[in-house]
Amino acid sequence: MNRRQFLGAASAAPLVGHAVSPEAGLAQVPDPNRIILDVFRVNFLFTVSDKKGRFVINLTKDDFEVYEEKKPQNILEFLAESNLPLRLGILIDTSNSIRDRFRFQQEAAIEFINSVIRPKEDRAIVVSFDNQVELRADLTGDVDKLTSTIRDMRAGGGTALFDAIYYASKDKLMQDQPLFKFRRAMVILSDGDDTQSVMTREQAIEMALKADVVIYSISTNITRIESEGDKILKHMSERTGGMTFFPFKASDLSQSFENIANELRSQYNILYRPEPIKTDGQWHPVQIRVKGRKDLLVRARPGYFAPKT
Repeated sequence: MNRRQFLGAASAAPLVGHAVSPEAGLAQVPDPNRIILDVFRVNFLFTVSDKKGRFVINLTKDDFEVYEEKKPQNILEFLAESNLPLRLGILIDTSNSIRDRFRFQQEAAIEFINSVIRPKEDRAIVVSFDNQVELRADLTGDVDKLTSTIRDMRAGGGTALFDAIYYASKDKLMQDQPLFKFRRAMVILSDGDDTQSVMTREQAIEMALKADVVIYSISTNITRIESEGDKILKHMSERTGGMTFFPFKASDLSQSFENIANELRSQYNILYRPEPIKTDGQWHPVQIRVKGRKDLLVRARPGYFAPKT
C-alpha cells in the first residue's frame, strides 16, 4: 500500500453504522465497508496481576466490579479467556533508525509467531512502515507465509508509525465481527519517532480503541535513556490496555515477545450493558476493580467510544 492508497483507505466509508434493536440480537454487517457495532453491550478484555507482576487467573465474576463514569454496571457475561481466536497485527518499523538491530528483531518476531499462532483459529497480518505503510501479509493463519514475509523485509527510510496503526486497526483487525468474539492485539517494533504520518497519534489511538485493539510496544531504543519515542510508545500502549517493553540487549527481545504471548492467554473478558445506554459517539471512562483487593492490579483500556446513531 503506497501513501496515496493509504490516504484513500483512511477516508473510506463511515466507521460506525446503526445497531439493530435489542430484540434482534447482534448487529449484522450487510455492507463489508461499514462496521456495525452492538450498542447494547460493551466488551473489555483485561489482565489481573499481583504486585510482583504475576498473572492472577483464578478469579470469578463475583470478584469484579465495573464502573462507567463512576456508576456501577451489571456484568452480563464473564469469561476467563485463554482460547479466544486471535486477530493479531505485527507492525515492524523498517526505517533507517532501527537498521542495526533489524535482523535480530526479525528472528524474534518469527519465534513469536511460531509460538502464538494456532493456524485453525488465529489470523495475523504483517505490516511494515517507513516512508510508507505496506501490508506485507494479509490476515492469515499460515505461519510459513507470515514468517517468510518477515524474513524478507529490509530496512530503510522514514517512519509512518501512526498511519500504520490507523490502517491496521481500521482496515484489517476490525474486519471480523462481533468484536467480542475475538482477541485483537497489535505488536509494534519501533523507536516510536514518527516522521512521516498523515494521521496524528491521537487519531491512531482512537482507531485502535474503536477496533478493540490492545497495543504492545517493543522499543528499539537501547541507550537506557528514555527518548520521546519511548514516551509515545508507552502512551499508546497504556491508553489501549497494553504494555511497553524495553529490551536493552538483543537477547532480551525474545523474552519481551514471550511475555506478550503469555499475556494473550491469561486474560479475562467482561461484557455489560451500559446503564444508561450511550449512543453519542463520545468517550466514556470505565474502571474495572477486584473487590476488596488493593494488592491486585487490573490492566485494561480506560474506557470506550460509544457508537453514534
